[in-house]
Amino acid sequence: MVPSSPMVSAQMSRLPRRDTGPEVQLRRLLHAQGLRYRVQLPVPDWRRRTIDIAFTRVKVAVFVDGCFWHGCPEHGMVPRSNQAWWASKLEANRRRDAETTAHLQSRGWRVLRFWSHDDVSDMVVAVTRAVRMPATPV
Repeated sequence: MVPSSPMVSAQMSRLPRRDTGPEVQLRRLLHAQGLRYRVQLPVPDWRRRTIDIAFTRVKVAVFVDGCFWHGCPEHGMVPRSNQAWWASKLEANRRRDAETTAHLQSRGWRVLRFWSHDDVSDMVVAVTRAVRMPATPV
């Protein structure tokens, strides 16, 4: 299957993939808490995938997923035009997210996933707790 038109494909390719408003806001607040992190760190062994915010010393990976591209159950939607292609594309994104999470967890990382519509102060609390609390042995 192919996108509905070259114009739609071009428009979608220009949407931000990183440094979205919620990501930047979360990073600023985490930095203000004294936390230091890496941005867009390649996933270990999977160089074509990246972690939005990575705390490498304590192995905490943070993802801020956009509602459209990651299939939010609350706000996600499949465009009406070329519906089958979009449904397939969005499902593949969800599968890739699950694979990435499982891959990182199998290597000892704690993975936190948030939706871009989540309250950023709640994100800060969860991330700070994960980073500052020692990992529980598996």
